[in-house]
Amino acid sequence: MDPITILTILSGIGGMVFPAVVDFCKKKFIPSSADTPERTMGTLATTKPEVLASYTDSMGKYLLAQKDYFNRDIAGTPSTWVVNLRACIRPLATVGSIALLGMEMFCTFSLDPATRAGLVTVVTNWVGSRVI
Repeated sequence: MDPITILTILSGIGGMVFPAVVDFCKKKFIPSSADTPERTMGTLATTKPEVLASYTDSMGKYLLAQKDYFNRDIAGTPSTWVVNLRACIRPLATVGSIALLGMEMFCTFSLDPATRAGLVTVVTNWVGSRVI
């Protein structure tokens, strides 16, 4: 078997397995916290109801500050076409990769081996993220 075929097979398997491995590692090694705002509010409601209002007010301000920090690079509301463009990048890349690989199989042109491996990785990564 030539190295090009091995590279294509490895990139395909890697694209399928990588999303599942990342998901497994996140669930296995990053512990989920048992302390949630809802649990704290429930405890405060039964033990110290007088501080519950200030706690919910503080949590609201904290969440607004997080939202503002997350959206710091966006000035105002993005246009609908910008939102739609962002939403269609991965589907277009996947469909384009499938189309190019299909055209290579059924037409007379040939792709560069590295390009083929990249296209296989894009397609199998999408398939692997759907399996999770």
